[in-house]
Amino acid sequence: MKYGKLLNEADMAKARDAFYLLDKNPDGTPRIFFENAGGSLRLKAAADCFHKLDMIPDCDGRKHPLAVELKNLVHKAEDDVRVIFNVKGGSIATGLTASQLMFSMVETVVKNIPSTNVVTTVLEHPSSYDSSEHFAATTGKELRVAPSDMLTGGCEVDAICDLIDENTCLLNVMYASNISGAIMDIPAIVKKARSIKPDIYITVDAVQHAPHAVMDLSELDIDGVNFAPYKFFGVRGFGVAWLSDRLSVLPHARLTQKPENFWGLGSDAPAQYAMISSILDYVCSFADNKNGTRREQFVEGMTKLELQERALLHYMLEGTANVPGLRHIEGVTVYNDNPDLTRRDLILAIGFDNLTPTQATAEYVKRGIVVFDRVDTSLYSVRMLHSFGLKGIVRVSPLHCHNLDDVETYLKVTQELTKL
Repeated sequence: MKYGKLLNEADMAKARDAFYLLDKNPDGTPRIFFENAGGSLRLKAAADCFHKLDMIPDCDGRKHPLAVELKNLVHKAEDDVRVIFNVKGGSIATGLTASQLMFSMVETVVKNIPSTNVVTTVLEHPSSYDSSEHFAATTGKELRVAPSDMLTGGCEVDAICDLIDENTCLLNVMYASNISGAIMDIPAIVKKARSIKPDIYITVDAVQHAPHAVMDLSELDIDGVNFAPYKFFGVRGFGVAWLSDRLSVLPHARLTQKPENFWGLGSDAPAQYAMISSILDYVCSFADNKNGTRREQFVEGMTKLELQERALLHYMLEGTANVPGLRHIEGVTVYNDNPDLTRRDLILAIGFDNLTPTQATAEYVKRGIVVFDRVDTSLYSVRMLHSFGLKGIVRVSPLHCHNLDDVETYLKVTQELTKL
């Protein structure tokens, strides 16, 4: 469905009731939060689950019943991480942030695999780009950087894979851009990369894409992938990665008495793990097939949420019977406006003729709409923006729990801003 499909009335009501502070500030004043790419609205079940379990003082490595129950929650969540990516085996690594884990994965590969170069893209989050740059430099390897595509807002397959040769140890690439919303063709990238160098290590930053679409890495032969629960309806303070069998046994920081593929350092945080499972419970609740496997239910539920977001994207671009869309509002430019919505997450990068991105963001906030100004004075934005020939954008990132009323309110406010 190239233009998506809105959730039915019952599913929409469930989604809107599932999140804290969906339409108001903590002080009760109304607002629309269109900044979910920065940290999504919080799922009530995830936040409540975390706080309930985090009050328990028991350690999960003991033998009494509550400790065993906590350890079982950890194991269940590890299985659920594999459900998200549709992978088997390998190891689960956790940390305070997904960025921390990306640095660890990149360091492990670049330091241990003989080669002359590392390949990444200009659009990477600093945790991916900077880790590739740093460890390439400290090991005397060349860093090769694929350019962006002005139309799609992503990096194309050939632009990436043309940089790979028999001396490349690592390809580090994101699944989707958190500025343009462009979805990379990861299956095609992985297939071509391995046709050039079959034993290349491949790590993928899925932080942006994981909350918005189904991913299936079961046949892609990827070595590492990470995500951040706080951008996936969960709480802050936790990052998660899955590592392939061969990456997980490369030399890395570990307790010497632990198995070679073990990446944990310190005690588990069962509340954080259980929070992940509560997120999957929520997604699976949208599946009509109540007897399917956990993965089957997750795919069905996530597909519904993905189509909901694609429909919202379509209406934001084209408008409704009541208000024109961003493509049709004079004085507004939609950047990287790929007409193929199947290659875009629900992120819009826009500009105003009469306002800077920072000015526009402030005016939106005055009118109860939270967006974000991505500008080239920020280390998190400058490299990506300049690759598109831009100095700044207003990033607009709704979530599946938003509805057409939210979209229309946003579009009417946008019209108002063009007249300031």
